[in-house]
Amino acid sequence: MQNDASRSAALLSIGHAVPPHRLLQSDAAAAARRIFAHRYAAFERMAPVFETSGIRTRHTVKPIDWYFSDLDWPERNAAYLAGAQELFVAAASRALADAGCEASDVDTIVTISSTGIATPSLEARVAGRMGFRSDVERVPVFGLGCAGGVSGLAIADRLARARPGSTVLLVAIEICTAAFRMDQLTSANMVATALFGDGAAACLVRTGETGLARIEGAGEHLWPDSLDIMGWKVDPTGLGVIFDRAIPPFAEEHVGAAVDGILARIGVERASVDRFTCHPGGAKVITALESTLHLDQGALDHERAVLEEYGNMSAPTVLFVLDRLAKQRLPQRTVLTALGPGFTCSCLSLARAA
Repeated sequence: MQNDASRSAALLSIGHAVPPHRLLQSDAAAAARRIFAHRYAAFERMAPVFETSGIRTRHTVKPIDWYFSDLDWPERNAAYLAGAQELFVAAASRALADAGCEASDVDTIVTISSTGIATPSLEARVAGRMGFRSDVERVPVFGLGCAGGVSGLAIADRLARARPGSTVLLVAIEICTAAFRMDQLTSANMVATALFGDGAAACLVRTGETGLARIEGAGEHLWPDSLDIMGWKVDPTGLGVIFDRAIPPFAEEHVGAAVDGILARIGVERASVDRFTCHPGGAKVITALESTLHLDQGALDHERAVLEEYGNMSAPTVLFVLDRLAKQRLPQRTVLTALGPGFTCSCLSLARAA
């Protein structure tokens, strides 16, 4: 059921950050040709993905030559830890500043990340730099993948409503490029090499505020027997991507009905949605989402712009899209959607502040 306005949580701010190394898609394509063309028989068939992905630039935690070296799991995870901590501080600091808050105001931190292992978790590692209180509560979440931005905001909303007046900080961070693999001669690895970049986004959530928008409700849809669509496989070299089924046709066939079901459960009428804000998983995924959601082709313009500039950063990417919309003033009702491993569709409805 849709939340009562007096008890619902508000989205106060959004901040994002990317690492310092900017990768042109043309350079990535040339590098892939040098690395794979002489070893992978299907390379010429897969090479067009670099041009059709809708991506012009991406950002990475390491310079491009680093990815060509013989990397093992500890080296990859070390890059994840170093890069993720810097992005956490940058994105969280911007979200706090935009909300007029200090790190010491934060009562709960939700950290979303699925591209490396951090124990102690990332928010503990940066607590001293950020200035979090010693009694801050930490909720690190692993495994949500590309759905993590939307699902993480839903978790932050529930935690904020459980303790009215508390301040919840959500930070979604992914270092996807730590999983670039030279040893994987597969179509899935070619697609991952063409799509993924690194980035982070942060949001502040609190009840009793106006903010940018009121969070009306959220939900998920998990498809049975779909574990093979998206995920990680783990070996001594590191994480390797799983794309065992084509995601765009699956999304076009199934996502629309799943979204309608979620909206019905949270009490939001489909016809009342002014804009869907979607995780831009790739150019073909965006087109499939426009079709399944019965949108005009080209309607997801901010999604295409974020994909072009940043690539697919997994969990934080949809929050980059939301930030672009917020800077132009949100429509009256916005529904966030993202697809992730499980295979799962996650949705969250926002009502613009008056």
